[in-house]
Amino acid sequence: MRDTVLSKAVIGRETLLRKAAMVLGGSMLIAMAAQISVPFYPVPVTLQTLAILLVGLTFGSRLGALTLVAYLAEGAMGLPVFANGGSFPSLIGPTAGFLFGFVGMAYLAGLAVEKGLARGVVTTAITGIVVTALLYIPGVAWPMAIAGMAGISGSWVGASADVIWTYWMSPFLLGDIVKAGVAALVVSGGWAAVKAGR
Repeated sequence: MRDTVLSKAVIGRETLLRKAAMVLGGSMLIAMAAQISVPFYPVPVTLQTLAILLVGLTFGSRLGALTLVAYLAEGAMGLPVFANGGSFPSLIGPTAGFLFGFVGMAYLAGLAVEKGLARGVVTTAITGIVVTALLYIPGVAWPMAIAGMAGISGSWVGASADVIWTYWMSPFLLGDIVKAGVAALVVSGGWAAVKAGR
Protein backbone atom coordinates (compact mmCIF):
# COMPACT_ATOMS: atom_id res chain seq x y z
CA MET A 1 0.00 0.00 0.00
CA ARG A 2 1.30 3.43 -0.94
CA ASP A 3 2.13 5.76 1.95
CA THR A 4 0.01 8.89 2.00
CA VAL A 5 1.87 10.64 4.83
CA LEU A 6 5.49 11.71 4.43
CA SER A 7 6.60 10.65 7.90
CA LYS A 8 5.46 7.06 7.26
CA ALA A 9 7.26 7.01 3.91
CA VAL A 10 10.47 8.19 5.60
CA ILE A 11 10.56 6.19 8.85
CA GLY A 12 8.41 3.22 7.95
CA ARG A 13 6.40 1.56 10.69
CA GLU A 14 5.45 4.04 13.39
CA THR A 15 6.11 2.32 16.71
CA LEU A 16 4.93 3.91 19.95
CA LEU A 17 8.48 5.10 20.66
CA ARG A 18 8.80 6.65 17.19
CA LYS A 19 5.43 8.36 17.55
CA ALA A 20 6.43 9.77 20.94
CA ALA A 21 9.70 11.05 19.46
CA MET A 22 7.80 12.64 16.57
CA VAL A 23 5.35 14.36 18.92
CA LEU A 24 8.17 15.67 21.10
CA GLY A 25 10.25 16.75 18.11
CA GLY A 26 7.26 18.36 16.40
CA SER A 27 6.26 20.30 19.51
CA MET A 28 9.87 21.48 19.91
CA LEU A 29 9.93 22.64 16.28
CA ILE A 30 6.73 24.61 16.83
CA ALA A 31 8.07 26.11 20.07
CA MET A 32 11.26 27.24 18.32
CA ALA A 33 9.31 28.67 15.38
CA ALA A 34 7.08 30.60 17.81
CA GLN A 35 10.14 32.46 19.11
CA ILE A 36 11.04 33.75 15.64
CA SER A 37 8.69 36.69 15.61
CA VAL A 38 8.09 40.27 14.62
CA PRO A 39 6.57 42.05 17.63
CA PHE A 40 3.01 43.07 16.89
CA TYR A 41 0.10 43.58 19.28
CA PRO A 42 -2.14 41.79 20.05
CA VAL A 43 -1.03 38.89 17.81
CA PRO A 44 2.71 38.60 17.01
CA VAL A 45 3.85 37.55 13.55
CA THR A 46 5.77 34.28 13.95
CA LEU A 47 6.87 31.22 11.99
CA GLN A 48 4.60 29.14 14.23
CA THR A 49 1.90 28.51 11.62
CA LEU A 50 4.55 27.41 9.12
CA ALA A 51 5.80 24.81 11.61
CA ILE A 52 2.23 23.69 12.34
CA LEU A 53 1.52 23.23 8.64
CA LEU A 54 4.72 21.20 8.28
CA VAL A 55 3.74 19.00 11.22
CA GLY A 56 0.20 18.43 9.93
CA LEU A 57 1.25 17.85 6.33
CA THR A 58 4.02 15.40 7.26
CA PHE A 59 2.62 13.63 10.36
CA GLY A 60 -1.00 13.19 9.26
CA SER A 61 -4.20 14.15 11.06
CA ARG A 62 -4.08 12.25 14.33
CA LEU A 63 -0.37 12.50 15.05
CA GLY A 64 -0.37 16.13 13.92
CA ALA A 65 -3.23 17.01 16.26
CA LEU A 66 -1.61 15.06 19.10
CA THR A 67 1.60 17.03 18.58
CA LEU A 68 -0.33 20.28 19.00
CA VAL A 69 -2.11 18.97 22.11
CA ALA A 70 1.33 18.19 23.54
CA TYR A 71 2.50 21.69 22.60
CA LEU A 72 -0.44 23.28 24.42
CA ALA A 73 0.17 21.02 27.43
CA GLU A 74 3.80 22.14 27.55
CA GLY A 75 2.66 25.76 27.66
CA ALA A 76 0.00 24.97 30.28
CA MET A 77 2.74 23.45 32.46
CA GLY A 78 4.59 26.77 32.38
CA LEU A 79 7.18 26.05 29.70
CA PRO A 80 7.92 29.17 27.57
CA VAL A 81 6.86 27.58 24.28
CA PHE A 82 4.40 30.16 22.96
CA ALA A 83 5.28 33.33 21.04
CA ASN A 84 7.67 35.67 22.85
CA GLY A 85 8.35 33.05 25.53
CA GLY A 86 4.72 32.86 26.61
CA SER A 87 3.32 30.02 28.69
CA PHE A 88 0.08 29.40 30.63
CA PRO A 89 -1.19 33.04 30.64
CA SER A 90 -1.25 32.93 26.82
CA LEU A 91 -3.97 30.27 27.05
CA ILE A 92 -6.38 32.91 28.39
CA GLY A 93 -4.86 35.94 26.64
CA PRO A 94 -5.64 37.60 23.30
CA THR A 95 -4.11 34.77 21.25
CA ALA A 96 -5.84 31.87 23.04
CA GLY A 97 -8.28 31.27 20.19
CA PHE A 98 -5.42 30.81 17.77
CA LEU A 99 -3.52 28.56 20.16
CA PHE A 100 -6.45 26.18 20.59
CA GLY A 101 -7.23 26.43 16.89
CA PHE A 102 -3.75 25.12 16.09
CA VAL A 103 -4.93 21.60 17.00
CA GLY A 104 -7.63 21.73 14.32
CA MET A 105 -5.22 23.32 11.86
CA ALA A 106 -2.75 20.44 12.12
CA TYR A 107 -5.56 17.88 12.03
CA LEU A 108 -7.13 19.33 8.88
CA ALA A 109 -3.78 19.67 7.09
CA GLY A 110 -3.03 16.03 7.86
CA LEU A 111 -6.52 14.92 6.86
CA ALA A 112 -6.17 16.66 3.50
CA VAL A 113 -2.95 14.71 2.88
CA GLU A 114 -4.53 11.42 3.93
CA LYS A 115 -7.52 12.01 1.62
CA GLY A 116 -5.23 12.80 -1.33
CA LEU A 117 -6.22 16.47 -1.52
CA ALA A 118 -2.65 17.71 -1.02
CA ARG A 119 -0.41 15.87 -3.48
CA GLY A 120 1.67 18.42 -5.40
CA VAL A 121 3.04 21.86 -4.67
CA VAL A 122 -0.11 23.69 -5.83
CA THR A 123 -2.69 21.52 -4.05
CA THR A 124 -0.56 21.44 -0.90
CA ALA A 125 -0.23 25.23 -0.95
CA ILE A 126 -3.99 25.59 -1.44
CA THR A 127 -4.56 23.20 1.46
CA GLY A 128 -2.21 25.30 3.60
CA ILE A 129 -4.05 28.50 2.71
CA VAL A 130 -7.48 26.99 3.42
CA VAL A 131 -6.58 25.46 6.81
CA THR A 132 -4.79 28.66 7.83
CA ALA A 133 -7.87 30.69 6.86
CA LEU A 134 -10.01 28.38 9.01
CA LEU A 135 -7.69 29.14 11.96
CA TYR A 136 -9.11 32.66 11.99
CA ILE A 137 -12.51 31.34 13.10
CA PRO A 138 -11.45 30.40 16.66
CA GLY A 139 -8.75 33.08 16.56
CA VAL A 140 -11.22 35.94 16.20
CA ALA A 141 -14.18 34.30 17.98
CA TRP A 142 -12.13 34.29 21.19
CA PRO A 143 -11.63 38.09 21.51
CA MET A 144 -14.98 39.01 19.97
CA ALA A 145 -17.23 36.88 22.16
CA ILE A 146 -15.92 33.72 23.81
CA ALA A 147 -13.42 35.37 26.19
CA GLY A 148 -16.12 37.68 27.53
CA MET A 149 -18.53 34.79 28.02
CA ALA A 150 -15.76 32.93 29.87
CA GLY A 151 -15.37 35.86 32.28
CA ILE A 152 -11.98 36.98 30.94
CA SER A 153 -11.33 40.70 31.14
CA GLY A 154 -8.98 42.90 29.15
CA SER A 155 -8.99 45.79 26.72
CA TRP A 156 -9.12 43.31 23.81
CA VAL A 157 -12.20 41.44 25.09
CA GLY A 158 -15.32 42.16 23.05
CA ALA A 159 -13.32 43.74 20.23
CA SER A 160 -15.33 45.01 17.29
CA ALA A 161 -15.16 43.50 13.81
CA ASP A 162 -13.24 46.58 12.63
CA VAL A 163 -10.59 46.14 15.34
CA ILE A 164 -10.42 42.41 14.67
CA TRP A 165 -9.82 43.01 10.96
CA THR A 166 -7.20 45.70 11.62
CA TYR A 167 -5.19 43.92 14.33
CA TRP A 168 -6.05 40.21 14.22
CA MET A 169 -6.37 39.52 10.51
CA SER A 170 -5.22 41.92 7.78
CA PRO A 171 -1.56 42.21 8.89
CA PHE A 172 -1.14 38.43 8.63
CA LEU A 173 -2.88 37.44 5.40
CA LEU A 174 0.04 37.89 3.01
CA GLY A 175 2.43 36.17 5.42
CA ASP A 176 0.01 33.25 5.77
CA ILE A 177 -0.07 32.79 1.99
CA VAL A 178 3.74 32.86 1.83
CA LYS A 179 4.04 30.36 4.71
CA ALA A 180 1.57 28.01 3.00
CA GLY A 181 3.70 28.19 -0.14
CA VAL A 182 6.91 27.51 1.78
CA ALA A 183 5.30 24.54 3.55
CA ALA A 184 4.14 23.16 0.20
CA LEU A 185 7.65 23.46 -1.25
CA VAL A 186 9.24 21.77 1.78
CA VAL A 187 6.75 18.88 1.83
CA SER A 188 6.89 18.40 -1.94
CA GLY A 189 10.68 18.46 -1.73
CA GLY A 190 10.52 15.79 0.96
CA TRP A 191 8.36 13.57 -1.25
CA ALA A 192 10.73 14.11 -4.18
CA ALA A 193 13.68 13.06 -2.02
CA VAL A 194 11.84 9.93 -0.85
CA LYS A 195 10.96 8.95 -4.43
CA ALA A 196 14.52 9.59 -5.61
CA GLY A 197 15.85 7.32 -2.85
CA ARG A 198 13.66 4.38 -3.83
